[in-house]
Amino acid sequence: MRGVNTMMIIGVDAHKATHTAAAVNRQTAELLDQLTVDARDHGHQRLLEWAIELDEDRVWAIEDARNLSGGLERHLLAAGEHVLRVPPKLMAQTRKSARSFSKSDPIDALAVARAAIREPDLPVATLPGIEYEIGLLVDHRKDLVTDCSGHQRRLRWHLHELDPDLKIPASGLTNPANLTKIARRLQRLPQTTQVRICRELVRRIAELNRRAAEIKRELTKLVKAHAPQLLQIVGCGPLCAASILAEIAGINRFATEAQLASYAGVAPLDASSGRQQRHRLNRTGNRQLNCALHVIAVTQIRMHPPAMAYYARRQSEGKTNREALRTLKRYLARTIFNSLKKPMLDT
Repeated sequence: MRGVNTMMIIGVDAHKATHTAAAVNRQTAELLDQLTVDARDHGHQRLLEWAIELDEDRVWAIEDARNLSGGLERHLLAAGEHVLRVPPKLMAQTRKSARSFSKSDPIDALAVARAAIREPDLPVATLPGIEYEIGLLVDHRKDLVTDCSGHQRRLRWHLHELDPDLKIPASGLTNPANLTKIARRLQRLPQTTQVRICRELVRRIAELNRRAAEIKRELTKLVKAHAPQLLQIVGCGPLCAASILAEIAGINRFATEAQLASYAGVAPLDASSGRQQRHRLNRTGNRQLNCALHVIAVTQIRMHPPAMAYYARRQSEGKTNREALRTLKRYLARTIFNSLKKPMLDT
């Protein structure tokens, strides 16, 4: 793969207005040159031309701030460049380990490059495909659900003030029938300012619920069209599957299932010292992907006999509940990797 023996690593610290790049010798980690450009198309092209003048054998390491670095990343990939994504935490750790305690964009760019030298298995960036579209829908639906939850909390407090004896059914305010009943009750009350606010909140909640349901149906169609094998995994519904596809962003970025497990933060971390040999939970990695695996694992422990037996066996070996759950999530990462690497044949 291009970049394995490259002589130059270009670290990029991305911001809204500017991008700062630091070219570093891969063997010595010595700073070769730095450049700051506008975070616009002409700046991206200037950065590429600058890199070509420095060395034909190069690899880019960009701090993984998708909204800020996405434009540059796509520009470089379209030009055939090899791009790695560096998690911000790795950059921060590298900067803290330096002898200087200063912080600036050039220092951060240098830290990104040196973090890429230190970490050999960073995710490789690819041009956005259907996973990018799915990710946009997943994120948009989450925002809608968050907004809806806030409106529901406000409506509950207003309703309590209006009528403390009003009981909202257990199915809550996501149920259209419950919203209809509340709307009718509000319509019969004197139309005070508070009642009018409540009626407005009811309409907004109903609208957000409808839109979230529409996006869920759209995501279900996309998952069935592009990765139906994920839906065969017990506990992996359309939303979980969509989140997994969006966060993995192309399974070919990962050469092994171990790399995927590490990316998801479900691979154990060695915490041995002296004669004590042990592992601890990994609290790093992609938290959205980790969350999706957690949902599947918890569901399987509750209703899937093979997972229940696996979980119980791990506990009998002396693992805590969290450790046993982590091992199941690690197993699920392997299952997902194999499923996406070997798609089901169309029937």
